[in-house]
Amino acid sequence: MNPLFVKGPALGLRLLLCLILSLVLMFADYRYQHMDRVRSVLAVAVTPLQWAVDLPTQLWSWGATTFTDRNQLLDENATLKAQALQLSSKNQRMAYLIAENLRLRELLNGQKPYKDRFLLGEVIGLDSDAFVHQVLINRGRDDGVYEGQGVVDALGLVGQVISVSTYTSRVLLIADTAHAVPVSVNRNGFRAVALGSGDMELLQLSHVPDTADIRQGDLLVTSGLGGRFPAGYPVAEVIEVTHRPGKPFAEVNARPLAQLERSRYVLLLNPKEQDAKSQHDDDSGVVEALSEKSGMRGESNSDQSDSNAAKQSAEKRQGG
Repeated sequence: MNPLFVKGPALGLRLLLCLILSLVLMFADYRYQHMDRVRSVLAVAVTPLQWAVDLPTQLWSWGATTFTDRNQLLDENATLKAQALQLSSKNQRMAYLIAENLRLRELLNGQKPYKDRFLLGEVIGLDSDAFVHQVLINRGRDDGVYEGQGVVDALGLVGQVISVSTYTSRVLLIADTAHAVPVSVNRNGFRAVALGSGDMELLQLSHVPDTADIRQGDLLVTSGLGGRFPAGYPVAEVIEVTHRPGKPFAEVNARPLAQLERSRYVLLLNPKEQDAKSQHDDDSGVVEALSEKSGMRGESNSDQSDSNAAKQSAEKRQGG
């Protein structure tokens, strides 16, 4: 006759076994690369659960869009039209500046700027650890995502990809204490490194000389150093510069421009084309089409003016 209560190992012994197993796994993960495959397989197995967890949010968003009040839609439509008009006026000037920049590059025998490509992604999960700022997106290795890939939203730099599975990827936000990004002051080109502080609303610039020309309100953009992030993407705005007597470095704090806690959709910079599926190429094509509608048509005009300027310069050289 089986006993009613089966006595198993003591709780202390179970805890000791768990600790030993954890240490073994941590050592194997640190010293060997085989754990990356195990982690990738586990990430694929958990993907359906992550999609299921994100389903209520998708349904809520669909319901809010479907049953939105008509007056609210009219107000949003008017606001978007006004914003589109402002952006169109700015892009008219931008087309001229791009064409002028290309002509100056020709005079200096410089190369044309590299055109960034984008892949649209959606945030489907957040890290549960309050001291780790990471998000999970619905793009993976099959979409051309790779480790170290830069991620932006509509306002600025979000972070970079740190791990990739078949269908999903994990993004480390710029506010995390383990993240650093080379930046430059847009006003004068002064270079520095922006470090995450653990606060979603605060970045810190390290080793800024006390005599450096940096002011409150300066725009910080990616400098392109290191090759991780393309140059020119907005990162943060300087909100405080503190000079302390006798200290060689100033304390500079900045506020990230990207909506790190609110962005639902992000753009991954320069995905690998050879690994992307056709359906995801369609998504990136939609993004490019939207960009063209919002004013990127000026780029094609600048390319045309650039070719005309090249022809004129060639004719002058031949005439000389």
